[in-house]
Amino acid sequence: MGRKFTRRTFLKLSGATAAAFAVSGSVSRLVSEASTESQAGSSELVRSFCEMCTSRCPIQAKVENGKLTYIAGNPDWAATGGTVCARGGAAVSQLYDPERVKKPLIRSGERGEGKWKEVSWDEAYAYIAEKMQDIKNKYGAESMAFAARGGTHKAYMDTLAKAYGSPNTFTHESTCPIARTVAKEATFGTGALSLDYGNAKYILSLGRSFFEGINVSQVRGVAKAMANGGKLVSVDPRFSVTAAKADEWYAIKPGTDLALVLALIHVLIRDNLYDQEFVEKYTEGFAAVRDSVAAATPAWAAQETGIAEKDIEHIAKDMAAAKPRAMIDWGWRTAFSPEEFELRRASIIVTLLLGSFEVPGGMYFDKSASLINGLAGKNVVPVLGAPKLPPYPKPSRPRVDGAQVKGQPHYMVPASDGVVQAIPEAVLTGQPYPIKGWFVLRYNPVISQSNTNRVIEALKKLDLLVVCDIYLSDTAWFADVVLPESSFLERDEGFNNAGGSTPAYTLRQQVVNPVYDTKPHWQIFKDLGERLGLGQYFPWRDIEEMRAIQLGGRQDLLKTAKEKGFVNFGLKPLFLRDKNSVAQFVAKYPEAMSKVNEQGIIDGPLVNLKTPSKKMELFSHEAEELFGRGVPVYRPVKLKEDNELYFIQGKAAIHTNAHTHDVPWLHALMPLNRLWIHPDTAKQMNLQAGDAVEVTAQSGKQPATVLISKGIRPDTVFTYFGFGRLSPGLKRAYKQGTNANMLLPTGMAPVCGAALHTAGVAIRKI
Repeated sequence: MGRKFTRRTFLKLSGATAAAFAVSGSVSRLVSEASTESQAGSSELVRSFCEMCTSRCPIQAKVENGKLTYIAGNPDWAATGGTVCARGGAAVSQLYDPERVKKPLIRSGERGEGKWKEVSWDEAYAYIAEKMQDIKNKYGAESMAFAARGGTHKAYMDTLAKAYGSPNTFTHESTCPIARTVAKEATFGTGALSLDYGNAKYILSLGRSFFEGINVSQVRGVAKAMANGGKLVSVDPRFSVTAAKADEWYAIKPGTDLALVLALIHVLIRDNLYDQEFVEKYTEGFAAVRDSVAAATPAWAAQETGIAEKDIEHIAKDMAAAKPRAMIDWGWRTAFSPEEFELRRASIIVTLLLGSFEVPGGMYFDKSASLINGLAGKNVVPVLGAPKLPPYPKPSRPRVDGAQVKGQPHYMVPASDGVVQAIPEAVLTGQPYPIKGWFVLRYNPVISQSNTNRVIEALKKLDLLVVCDIYLSDTAWFADVVLPESSFLERDEGFNNAGGSTPAYTLRQQVVNPVYDTKPHWQIFKDLGERLGLGQYFPWRDIEEMRAIQLGGRQDLLKTAKEKGFVNFGLKPLFLRDKNSVAQFVAKYPEAMSKVNEQGIIDGPLVNLKTPSKKMELFSHEAEELFGRGVPVYRPVKLKEDNELYFIQGKAAIHTNAHTHDVPWLHALMPLNRLWIHPDTAKQMNLQAGDAVEVTAQSGKQPATVLISKGIRPDTVFTYFGFGRLSPGLKRAYKQGTNANMLLPTGMAPVCGAALHTAGVAIRKI
């Protein structure tokens, strides 16, 4: 089903038409208010980094007379080239949005009733501290859970949680890319790896739409690769924007991607198209992989996936021809089936068979300060430090999700992330023990976790729910206390590790004074810690002292960071198996010559990994011991009933997951989502474009508006994620569109704990 498509074809398939966009009156007033210029007064540019999504791109903000008027990309940050996406630019409208939470709130009615009392910060802290102490006394500290969207802010939350005595800290990762993290850990003993898109000659994307779930530096990398003759191939049940830009698109049957990848491995090995020298020297377990894919022929995979046998052969051979600059992207919020761990591990195996490791256009270890210093033979890059703290109390019980707990199903999941879907389940079932309190920082489980109704049911049973956010989010609507955090434009922070092929640290700086009575997260956790008698775990005075601790007192680097927005130490990209970049590194640091072998590369880190074999494990001894999954094995799964359609969802370029749908400018650009249905399917159901339908799944029902498009398989429907908001406090986004997670089942995939993003649905015209 693969073929080339032009932009005109894409517009035709998706039913898109050219249209003028008129900004609403309220948004126009906000724009005018935020961008008013004065003939007299001060003007300055402030360097910082964005937080409208987790990419955290460096930016510069224009401030006139104390008011933010414009946000652009940092022109000195090469990866983004001075650009910023729509979400980053729209932070101006978020900053001055009157719908933001302006003061701390304590619930005065029933949960979800929307009755609040504005209180002082002291009152809010006193309430939270009393409730947390009560939970600790009655049930134990481990009955309090803490969850945040991933980032530097989580370290402050974790400090409070561990000092309090709870092991139960989580990120949102298990509802997004946790499968790839666990797969990387199983293969390399670390998750700190990246892909060099910009120099690739072949990129295979399994369901990820680079040009919709936008990471600016990665999008620029993919565009650069294509401009230089690289090939982009999209495997996706939907004709996404990425599929429209790709050289080839294959509309795969949902949930069968692993069969395709195993068939690619089969062809690479069968035809001796893999890099035998690389595999023999740096990997362990090739024979087991070879034996396991003997029956995974392209003919077999064609029956499973719906992709023609000749096309599977073609993909494998094209990838081999492009080696070592060929890769399978490892995905982002693309949990197609419960076999996510196997799929992501198999995808990594393909890239390794091609020898696409530590070379331009392949996979590489993130170049940490410790790795660079070890190669250079001296301290070239400061390792970000942390304050010295007293020992944390030992938790009375292990983590509620079993992450890093021997013998538990999700043992291989990093405890730094955890399986966040386990929190509502522990609340409702009391297993393995009850969760009674939940502190939620900049995270919205009501919208971002599957099975929305069950999440809400759990929230209503909690003794304490504290939400720290900018808006009265869908989760905040059910909270006992809402703490208004300062936006990223209103607070100073410490350094953020933003390195990849070179080490780099970005610095967040306050752009304007807080618009409302808000506080930065680090101040909130320090204040709460002191209220709970845990002040010894927050010994630093302010963020300036924390920055000094991080850089070991290097005031010269701090000065540079404040001026440029980052420090990058003047290093060029380093790929350990690339003679040119190794030679450049040695020229700068001659001491590194002792690490270079006779081939002119540095391969010590490749044969001394933190895996049992000290190599890259194509066969994982740990997975075999724990789960009987030494190598990836295809296990067909049933994702829908015969009379149902596959339901899939994905990211929108205008919005970020469960975060931005009430931001004025972004809401005006994309206020709601629609349900993509193939014309043949629509005809069978007597549906027309724009019809209202009800979509029913095992976990719930949702209204939707029909969009008819040939850019979706006839057995599948699609919508963008994050819409259909449930909090009346989000006045623009409230009940606008379809809530995808209302239709997705509660899921914790084997091994990695990933949430499932595919379901079976029935559709009824209303």
